[in-house]
Amino acid sequence: MTTNGAAASEATISVRNVSKWYGDVVSVNDVSFDVHPGVTGLLGPNGAGKTTLLRMINGLAEPSGGSVTMLGEAVRNNPGIYRRIGVMPEQEAVYPFLTGRQFVELNAKLQGVSDIASATDRAIGLADLADTQGRAVGGYSRGMRQRIRLAAAVVHDPPVLLLDEPLSGADPRQRMHFQETIRRLGAEGRTIVISSHILEEVEAMADQILLILAGKLAAAGDYRSIREKLNERPFMVKIGSSDSRSLAAGLVRLDTVVSVEVDGDGAIRLLSRDVHSVQQAVPKIAHDLGITLFRFEPLDDSLESVFSYLTER
Repeated sequence: MTTNGAAASEATISVRNVSKWYGDVVSVNDVSFDVHPGVTGLLGPNGAGKTTLLRMINGLAEPSGGSVTMLGEAVRNNPGIYRRIGVMPEQEAVYPFLTGRQFVELNAKLQGVSDIASATDRAIGLADLADTQGRAVGGYSRGMRQRIRLAAAVVHDPPVLLLDEPLSGADPRQRMHFQETIRRLGAEGRTIVISSHILEEVEAMADQILLILAGKLAAAGDYRSIREKLNERPFMVKIGSSDSRSLAAGLVRLDTVVSVEVDGDGAIRLLSRDVHSVQQAVPKIAHDLGITLFRFEPLDDSLESVFSYLTER
């Protein structure tokens, strides 16, 4: 993945200076990037503009400015490209009275698949729902509905998959199965863009990450490079103890601590650039001072604070 034009000719998806506004509201602001085969995570807090970006990439929304191309062609009003995309929107759209198999077959028909039965078997097998394909979708759990929606999205064997918050509502076992399926599809050479507001979800699936904040591209790269950037920023933690003032006096001597204060509730607010070392040091210092710890709570380990830090640099 690149964020300039160097490898645009090789990119499956090319987004160039794309903006989208609704009246006075700017949803996406001058965003450019390329996406290549494999799994790319579109990561950002709710309301960051991820869904709007996906809608412009799949042709459902027209950019107010800039351009989007896929497989070398403009996406908007291009039925030929539409048939080469599998889309799983965030909004759950299923017919509860259809069985799982009927739901996937319907999507195969809409996509003009020639061998519907074979394609449906393959897609349902991929989603590991063969045993429940005869049940009505309305009786599926949330995680099962997500998997049958994935089956419907891949039934026509598209080279591009665009998935918006696909793990929402999935239990841990289904989440793991879904992640393994996405990794396998990406390894087969498909280009997959998957949006999420949870860093750990993206880490488990994506080769590359696009960080989106307030409609802008805050950072881009592989997971390791993004994590290194995040580890550079200071973290605020709140520590509850039986003697906060004495503990604070002990903690302020740590080299990794930027500042320590005791708030109005009697809890310590500690700012550090190495929260891991602090996690190791606090119990030892408390033990040496005979102080009981009640809690150790990160206060700003959220995507909003991560992106604010990155964009302020």
